[in-house]
Amino acid sequence: QVQLVESGGGLVQDGGSLRLSCTASGRTFSTDAMGWFRQAPGKERAFVASIRWNGGRTTYADSVKGRFTISRDNAKNTVYLQMNSLKPEDTAVYYCARGAYGSFSPQYDYWGQGTQVTVSS
Repeated sequence: QVQLVESGGGLVQDGGSLRLSCTASGRTFSTDAMGWFRQAPGKERAFVASIRWNGGRTTYADSVKGRFTISRDNAKNTVYLQMNSLKPEDTAVYYCARGAYGSFSPQYDYWGQGTQVTVSS
């Protein structure tokens, strides 16, 4: 079992920044990748970013490229999502997930509880 706990969400104004954190515990030794997804009200869960645990290769959704940065600290079993130049359309519940590197949610087998990000205009 793997447990994922997110933190760092909140309310921010248009153009502001937030950094989300996700700490993994449990059987983390076989982790291939960590990812961030988000779900806005009335919409399906959408891919945001993914990072390979070893090597650090990253991939992003087009909607966040150049604004968001995913990173990890292997020693702390923690993955981060630095979000800059936030827009109201970034408002969503953000989920951390562990699984295979890529942008499809079925590739991820463990999920956090989610953290709310609200961007006001």
